[in-house]
Amino acid sequence: MSVLLLQPRTGKILAYGLTTAFATLIALLTLLPLPAPPLTTEGGDKIYHFVAFAGLMLPVATLRTQALVWMIPAALFFGAGIEVMQPMVNRSADLGDFLADAAGVLAGSALGGVASWFCLSPASTGIAPK
Repeated sequence: MSVLLLQPRTGKILAYGLTTAFATLIALLTLLPLPAPPLTTEGGDKIYHFVAFAGLMLPVATLRTQALVWMIPAALFFGAGIEVMQPMVNRSADLGDFLADAAGVLAGSALGGVASWFCLSPASTGIAPK
C-alpha cells in the first residue's frame, strides 16, 4: 500500500488551502446574482450541494482530523449562511439544500477520516509515532 507522507506543516497548509479554495468556489457558485430564477428541476441541485460540501470537508478530514471539532460546525454555519443570503441575489433559500449540505459535510468528514486512517496513520506505515 502506498502511504502519503507529509510533514505536519505541509499537511496543514494543504488541508486549509484546499478547503479555502473549495469554500471560495462554493460561495461564488451559490451567491453570484442570477438575472432570473434558475431553470432546474425540483430537487435537482441537491446532489451538487452534497458533492460540494463533501469536497469542502475532505481535505481537512483527511489531513487535519483534529480540526473536525470546529470545521464541522463552521461548514454547517457556512451552508446555512449561504441559504440565508441566496434570496438577496435572486436565488431561493431551501431547507433541502441545507440538508444536502449537512449530509455532504458528514459524508466528506467520514470519508476523509477513513482515508486518513488507511493512508496516513502510523499503524498503516508500520512505523511507531515518535
